[in-house]
Amino acid sequence: MSEVHSETATPTQPFVRTEMLTEQPAPIAQAGAVRWIRENLFSSIPNSIMTILSVLFIAYVLNGIVPWMLGGVWNAGSLAECRTVLGAFGGDSHSGACWAVIEDRWSQLVFGFYPQEYYWRPVLTFVLMAVALAPILFSDWVPRQLMIFSILYPFIAVWLIWGGSIWVPILVVASFVVGYLVYRIASGVVFAGLAVGLAILATVLWWMFAIDAINSRLNAAVGAPRYDAAVADLEANLAILPEEVATAEALVESIDAQVAEIVADRDAVVSRIMEGVSDVSALQDELLAYQRTLTDLRNQQSSAARALTVVTAELNDGIRLLESYQTLPALIEALPELRENVANAAGDEVALAAAEDALRSAEERMDSIYAVLGRVGLPPVQSREIGGFLLALILGVSGIVLSFPLGILLALGRQSDLILLKMVSVAFIEVIRGVPLIVWLITASLLLNYFLPPGTTFDLVLRVVIMVTLFASAYMAEVIRGGLAALPRGQYEGADSLGLNYAQSMRLIVLPQALKISIPGIVSTFIGLFKDTVLVVFIGLLDPIGFSNSIRADTDWNGVYWEIFIFIGACFFVFCYGMSQYSQYLERKLATGHR
Repeated sequence: MSEVHSETATPTQPFVRTEMLTEQPAPIAQAGAVRWIRENLFSSIPNSIMTILSVLFIAYVLNGIVPWMLGGVWNAGSLAECRTVLGAFGGDSHSGACWAVIEDRWSQLVFGFYPQEYYWRPVLTFVLMAVALAPILFSDWVPRQLMIFSILYPFIAVWLIWGGSIWVPILVVASFVVGYLVYRIASGVVFAGLAVGLAILATVLWWMFAIDAINSRLNAAVGAPRYDAAVADLEANLAILPEEVATAEALVESIDAQVAEIVADRDAVVSRIMEGVSDVSALQDELLAYQRTLTDLRNQQSSAARALTVVTAELNDGIRLLESYQTLPALIEALPELRENVANAAGDEVALAAAEDALRSAEERMDSIYAVLGRVGLPPVQSREIGGFLLALILGVSGIVLSFPLGILLALGRQSDLILLKMVSVAFIEVIRGVPLIVWLITASLLLNYFLPPGTTFDLVLRVVIMVTLFASAYMAEVIRGGLAALPRGQYEGADSLGLNYAQSMRLIVLPQALKISIPGIVSTFIGLFKDTVLVVFIGLLDPIGFSNSIRADTDWNGVYWEIFIFIGACFFVFCYGMSQYSQYLERKLATGHR
């Protein structure tokens, strides 16, 4: 029986697959968008209900916002014109946004009252800022040699925005060279701490006494040979300026007439639309064409009016400047006599004070004349002309750049074993953090002048920059102190075991790790500082919020709210979101959580 079975049974053959199975697609429910939706939006019944309700709410909100934003008017000269155009297209006065206010006033929102012919200066400043920040923010991709430009950039930026003589930024840079030379010389004679103090003292003394004196001498040296040619050029210019003023006035009147004519034709088209004629779509297209033409004409009108203002101001300033130039020979001739009067009045206090005042007044008038005659640089721009996002960026960038190193020093001072240094750091941090920023801004605006010598003028924007920097540095110090406290004690002990002194251990071991840990808090402080710049509106500076108030006070745009604030909020969001994204990039680059 077993033999029969063995004859009929099929022998078992071993099988080995000689090729791999092709990759099979994952089940639809376990991959891609379907899996993400299932795990994150519909993972449970409560989660599904919340998802559906959220989608319905978002759809409801977007249904009201999107048509309002996309159906807005971009070409109009006032809110009334916006409503007229919306009504001509079958909507009510609130059916679409009036974006024309942004198109009409964007230059004020961005540059403030900065002279239009000098817009290239702040634009170039922020382009160069990107170049200066590149070797700092993207050190892996940008040559380190650009750090030299990054060091020089603050002086270039101040000169580009405010203008004035090129000698001033050069002399400021020279002050640091003087301080460095004093340190090198003193460090070979005294201990390092005293050498640093002497270097700082030399730099401050250079700022207080040398810069103005050297700048005045350079202006006089350059301006004196230019005097005759400058007077001749000014007289020739004043001879033709009245004709240019008349031409500009005629151009303004001509454009005004064209605008009035187009407005009348536009109003006629609107009346026909409201009457309900048959071919409404053609009339609506004609209305839009009229609005575009009006926008172009109004831009020309604005440019012509601005040109008229510039020419008129140039004429008036030229007359005053020529009168000032003509007094220069008399001042030069009277100067020896005034100095002799000061020497002769040495025994009489009243006569001496009067003689010194007369001499000082004559020298100041001569310096002001030579400052114009001998200017080698850019025409100056006053701080009161800076506003809008230009002001917000100046305050924000200055505060961020200056508060970071100051915050590091305060954090190290708070952890120092030197009692006096620690007490000063703690007192500074707690006092600054215990008072709202608006109070410090009011202090900078109003009260600071009471503590300055009589006759001292201190630029308001500079005062605000200093106060914003001090305020942000206190918060920055606490953020960095948290990073220092998070480091294990072994890191400090390891630095000591390597024989490093305090400065070396902080620079090479401790601070790099503490700053990596503190990146989210540091960037959060930067973002908060940039947004807090809008508080300067309460001390009279016209930031974007301040200009929004002045725009809405205009009769043409009285009643516009959402459009301006949406534009301002969107711009702030772009800047703050960019900083947030860079912090995340930096965290990934440094692998903060894994080192």
